[in-house]
Amino acid sequence: MAASKLPIYSALAANLAIAATKFVAASVTGSSAMISEGIHSLVDTLNEILLLVGIKRSQKPADARRPFGYGKELYFWAFIVSILIFGVGGGVSFYEGITHLQHPQPIEDPLWNYIVLGIAFALDGTSFITALKEFNRQRGTTPFWEAVRRSKDPSTFVVLFEDASDLLGLIVAFLGVFLGHQLNNPVFDGVASILIGLILTAVSLVLARESRSLLMGESMSQDTLQQIVGLVENDPAVSKVLESPSMYQAPEEVILILVIDFNDRLTIDDINKTIPKIRQTIRGQFPLVKRIIIEPGVAGQPTV
Repeated sequence: MAASKLPIYSALAANLAIAATKFVAASVTGSSAMISEGIHSLVDTLNEILLLVGIKRSQKPADARRPFGYGKELYFWAFIVSILIFGVGGGVSFYEGITHLQHPQPIEDPLWNYIVLGIAFALDGTSFITALKEFNRQRGTTPFWEAVRRSKDPSTFVVLFEDASDLLGLIVAFLGVFLGHQLNNPVFDGVASILIGLILTAVSLVLARESRSLLMGESMSQDTLQQIVGLVENDPAVSKVLESPSMYQAPEEVILILVIDFNDRLTIDDINKTIPKIRQTIRGQFPLVKRIIIEPGVAGQPTV
């Protein structure tokens, strides 16, 4: 099931507006946590743009230079996004927090911070709900974490995790500003900035792990492969499917290799006529299998 781009556009618009208002509030109040949150939203805005670039480039048709297509562009850019969340978002938040602890500045009037945080929470909350609905539509009845692990479309779960980290970061920033002002202790503001950095680092590690796995190449699920093997072995011309390695090139694009032991009574011409029929049968029931490479083999003999 193809993913919708709506969560990405929703997050892009929300983060762009929120980043501007956070920086304005930070310049007025001098809050370290607000600076970290502004950088956080700015990085998220860039992330959404990179995901859209990845989606666009992944749809380029195959050519002589990339005979298997450009589908993995999406996985590459999703991996870059996870690095940016860690390196820029998390790193700068740590830096801002430590700097604020070394040179604390009290928050004199937190009103602007509260206003911006409230607006940001409403916008990020709307974006999060949009992303969650799309993710739930994609996963169906699959448990949440299993769906994240099995998902082949990083554009869906990356935006969801970004929005979740946004909301957590806003809560931490609010607590830092509130406690720092009420107790007249700017240390809370610096600690909040460091905690925001920890949140971003944790999210980036999860996203980097999933994006790396997709970039390296993930197989179709064993259940789906067994269905395909059963479908092929029902053909009277086939004795047995010896191997069936597969790899996702994109969320809706799979390369499948089948090493087949054909019936001994078949001639070369018979096999050549059977192979296109097998491809057509597979594609009819599993349209995401775009490329099917079929190689004759003999049971008991090495295929390589």
